[in-house]
Amino acid sequence: MSVKIFAMTHKQFEVPADPMYIPLHVGHIHAREKFGYTGDDTGDNISDLNCYYAELSGVYWVWKNFNEADCVGICHYRRFLTSEEGYAFTEAEYERILSKYDIVTTKQLELPGSYRDGFAAHHKVDTLDETGRIIAELYPAYYDTFVSLVHQNKTYFGNIMVAKKALFDAYCEWMFAILFELQKRIDLTFEDEYHRRVFGFISEFLLYVWVTANRYKAYECRVAIIGEKKETSEVTARMAEFFEKGDAAGAKTYFEAVLKQRPDILMEASDINGECKLCLQAVSTANLELSAYGHCFLDHIHTYAEIIQYFRGLNSIASKAVRAVMTAQEAQCQTAKTAYVQTIEEKSCGASADGMTTWTTELALRAAIRLYAPNQDSADRAFAYISDR
Repeated sequence: MSVKIFAMTHKQFEVPADPMYIPLHVGHIHAREKFGYTGDDTGDNISDLNCYYAELSGVYWVWKNFNEADCVGICHYRRFLTSEEGYAFTEAEYERILSKYDIVTTKQLELPGSYRDGFAAHHKVDTLDETGRIIAELYPAYYDTFVSLVHQNKTYFGNIMVAKKALFDAYCEWMFAILFELQKRIDLTFEDEYHRRVFGFISEFLLYVWVTANRYKAYECRVAIIGEKKETSEVTARMAEFFEKGDAAGAKTYFEAVLKQRPDILMEASDINGECKLCLQAVSTANLELSAYGHCFLDHIHTYAEIIQYFRGLNSIASKAVRAVMTAQEAQCQTAKTAYVQTIEEKSCGASADGMTTWTTELALRAAIRLYAPNQDSADRAFAYISDR
């Protein structure tokens, strides 16, 4: 068998050296920059609808226009299926796997609540419910599976998969029939670009429904996230400028605007090193300190690296303090405090005997603790323990 995997992208990226991977520029018809990659706007295509369908405009193009391999796959320019050891599969390995399995895809995500509740927290839940009604009309054999899974807490993600072309085509025919009908029935007016990609989000769950209903044998893999999103690095670079100027108010206004346009910026797939979350914590803490005390940590440190280090250290103390009081293992907290004191002293920021920098405020510490404490009582106990040492 021959295998070709299309890496969906809207940005220039380092294409894997393995010729099995083919970059496919999605939304190519409206792209301001062209990178020389194959575009999704030739032949039978929905490139014009990319703003609603995201990587699915590329999935559609592969379905309708590519027939030069026995097996085809979809990945992203930053996300690749890998083995448990973390290496990307070769063509021969995909051939071996697909001789025993129907499809290769991601490990199932386990959600904190039902899929429907999670969708409702971020999107218009009526859209998901309407999807169920369409399945009942067009593919009634799948409806019971949809109802069962939508109230459970698992799903696939990313529309990442590899399968024999015939199976891939069958999935596309089923999925796009549902989504094209859904497109006719819902309001396509959205508040931002993130939520506009509604069909891309729904299709991730549809893959889970399709595989489960058909009882296909799925080989579920880890997903390696390669590199940081350009949008993420742009945000952290801009925050560094505000921090350098000590402009807490400007940083707050900017970050609020970013979150409104890109609410996914704090998700793990975007914020792979956690620095966007630390920036949000830093800007929130700075403004709270200014309101309460008239001064903030930016009076003492300004560089981005120092601020990230400071909040990582603060969070280390906070998380271990919470674990200590929750498990009565207070030695863990003291060890964390001692290590943090040493780190701060090495960086010449100055620290007091209790493990905090001399300018760490009660407000900053309490805010850090609340990130890890399951309730206010445990947060208060963790703060009291640190304060009493």
